[in-house]
Amino acid sequence: MQSASQRAMNYPFKGPLMKIESVNVTVFHYPTRRVADSAGHSHPGDESLAKMAMLTITADDGSVGHAFAPPEVVRPYVVNSFFRKVMVGQDPFHRERIWQALAQWQRGSAHQLTERALSFVEQALWDLIGNALHTPVWQLLGGYRDKVPAYGSTMCGDELAGGLSTPDEYAQFAEKLVARGYQAIKLHTWMPPVAFAPDPKMDIKACAAVREAVGPDIALMLDGYHWYSRSEALLIGKALEKLDFAWFEEPMQEESMSSYAWLAQNLSIDVIGPESLGGKHHSRADWVKAGACDILRAGANGVGGIAPCLKVANLAEAFGMDCEVHGNGAASLAVVGAIRNCRWYERGLLHPFLDYDQPAAYLNRLIDPMDSQGFVHLPNRPGLGEDINFAYIEANTVSHD
Repeated sequence: MQSASQRAMNYPFKGPLMKIESVNVTVFHYPTRRVADSAGHSHPGDESLAKMAMLTITADDGSVGHAFAPPEVVRPYVVNSFFRKVMVGQDPFHRERIWQALAQWQRGSAHQLTERALSFVEQALWDLIGNALHTPVWQLLGGYRDKVPAYGSTMCGDELAGGLSTPDEYAQFAEKLVARGYQAIKLHTWMPPVAFAPDPKMDIKACAAVREAVGPDIALMLDGYHWYSRSEALLIGKALEKLDFAWFEEPMQEESMSSYAWLAQNLSIDVIGPESLGGKHHSRADWVKAGACDILRAGANGVGGIAPCLKVANLAEAFGMDCEVHGNGAASLAVVGAIRNCRWYERGLLHPFLDYDQPAAYLNRLIDPMDSQGFVHLPNRPGLGEDINFAYIEANTVSHD
């Protein structure tokens, strides 16, 4: 029996290269020192067991693709009602056809099929295709570069002494990040439930302290409190202009596109977005048309997958804009490796009390190790490039669907 890669070389072909046989989810425990506050923001904490889900797609020739997701996102109802119904029996190389069929189910699902769920199953498809062809996904997508500079993306501010509880502590941490090799840093400042948050003046003080600490040659960005008013966002933005920040991210509700158009018109600093807004590539097109951002934003985990993220990047390129890819991880890194109009890879979230360079227990190594010059090198493993510790997952499995 020919392998998928051998059959792929015989295009055109009659019939499918292969067929999807199964879509399964394995939920497992792993230790973590990251905890979420009442608003969902990550902070350091005592070690505890968290749950992760591994989504696995298997084809009839034995080719397999994996993606990791929160168990709630790929819960059994979603897998049974949508993933299996649409995908089983289909050729995984018809990835766009499968994605479009799933996307059409979103409305009929009463949005039980979320864009996050759509993102993770699409990533597993790409991983399967890359594994079948023995090729990294970032090369299949375009292979623009094999390394990219990373910016250190901090956790949100906290009230932990020696952590990120004061502007001076942000400055001290920024110095450590520069010593580690980062040539750019993005601050997430204080948000509720921190007692004094939100506070535009504290945000500005933290940004000023970091700029003074790292000097003029390190690129700095701010990801602000998501529900500031227009007046508060303008106040912070004007301060960032004086501090020579590279961009200003999500200071207001992104559902109000007109507020961002107003902000972009009133600031010389680049406004970037939308980050968390739904609507896949469609909503990003509206933002470009409305002049609501200077840099477009999309992440492979949030806009429906890797291909929709590429669509956003291509849209931005057509308008002479950069598209900065949101979030870390294998899928976002693959997109960054495939395109030209993205300057940075987002590496984080980072905190003085956590060691980002220590891989999670279910991985044998990081997907995004960074060298001393601040560059992350694209993986040379096939598929998305994750080096998965399958033995650990098997030994710590909670459920298998």
